[in-house]
Amino acid sequence: MATRKIKTVYDVVCPFCGTLCDDLEVDVEIATDKVVEVRNACQIGTAKYYSSNPSPHRYEKPMIRKDGKLTEASWDEAIEKAADILTAAKRPLLYGFSSTECEAQGKGVELAEILGSILDNTASVCHGPTLLAEQDVGVPTSTLGEYKNRADLVIFWGSNPVHAHPRHLGRYSEFIRGYFRKDGRNDRYVVVVDPRNTHTAQIADMWINVNPNEDYELMNAIRAVLRGIDLDDENVAGVPKDKIYELVDLVKKCNYGVIFFGMGLTQTLSHHRNIDTAVCMTRELNDHTKFLITPMRGHYNVSGANTVFTWNTGYAYSIDFSRGYPRYNPGEFSSVPLLMNDEVDASLIVASDPASNFPQDSVRNMFKHPLIAIEPHETPTSAFADVVLPAAIAGIECDGTAYRMDHVPLRLRKVKDAPGECLTDKEILERLIKKVKEKLGEK
Repeated sequence: MATRKIKTVYDVVCPFCGTLCDDLEVDVEIATDKVVEVRNACQIGTAKYYSSNPSPHRYEKPMIRKDGKLTEASWDEAIEKAADILTAAKRPLLYGFSSTECEAQGKGVELAEILGSILDNTASVCHGPTLLAEQDVGVPTSTLGEYKNRADLVIFWGSNPVHAHPRHLGRYSEFIRGYFRKDGRNDRYVVVVDPRNTHTAQIADMWINVNPNEDYELMNAIRAVLRGIDLDDENVAGVPKDKIYELVDLVKKCNYGVIFFGMGLTQTLSHHRNIDTAVCMTRELNDHTKFLITPMRGHYNVSGANTVFTWNTGYAYSIDFSRGYPRYNPGEFSSVPLLMNDEVDASLIVASDPASNFPQDSVRNMFKHPLIAIEPHETPTSAFADVVLPAAIAGIECDGTAYRMDHVPLRLRKVKDAPGECLTDKEILERLIKKVKEKLGEK
């Protein structure tokens, strides 16, 4: 029996979550170009590599809806159809971009400017409030490597990394041995602030069971105690005041602390005011010790999308080019409100699936109008698209750049070829830009 020939790609960066683990080893069978083993990744990251193998759910050729059914088409035909849709629209929306490489994100900005469209990324439904708060009050932050080496107190506030960022605890925040924290878990104290007794809370040293939507009150109570003010109420936000005093005493005595916060703060009542207060609390903690704060970004390159959009336009998300220059107003120019109000008459969705997580009314309005999806797999969004442009999976089937949740850029590695006629997101957007310019009479 012939032995399978395997090539192993080392130091691979995982394109799943904002942790961007960069120590993966991927085995690919040479004869079939299939991923046969993934080492060092979490279960979700591993599954993403296996999803690149041939599958009935994978798009391998461009598709155009004809007589109500998606049928295969040539690239020229599909690009022509997509360009017709975009140029005919009065207020098109370009959305997604958080699960692709920075080079494609830059092309997305270029296309949006040419079309005079709305340009948005997934931050508008996750950490957009974080960006608003950082614009208001700044952010005292650092890199994950600094936290790994120095932090002796770690607070997870409104986040559950055991499920959302499975290797974060083992690489940067809890179990890892750092330069100054050589005993790993025994050298760190972990606190979880969350209304639910999550799996992260169950392995923490302290769980603060805050009431839902009352994080703002708890953070301001902590700030008051830091200033030497006695609390009048026996509990604040469902937390006994003795517990608050204990937590304040704990943070004042640590050598180096960090708050990792998630959508439990950004998408609950008070939204960006939660983050304003968290940042101000962190800043005040630095009167007593070293303390920093970092958002737990979800999509592996949503930080890159915000960064690329900012260096091109000055704004991180929710951008309107309809007047020929970028305007920024989250809420007015965010995808969900625009779709809810039926203000969008065509959509180009890149590396995202809004049909799975947007409100029902906004999805219904999106499906009323022409829809283009640049997508490797069949999703609820692509299933209703008028044009599907099949993309290579960035970080698996093509290389590129991605920004980790702490804004450290890392180079994605290609481990195998894309199936069928798939092109990279960048190549697809370049073809669209060329065709749109032709139709608009631009050079």
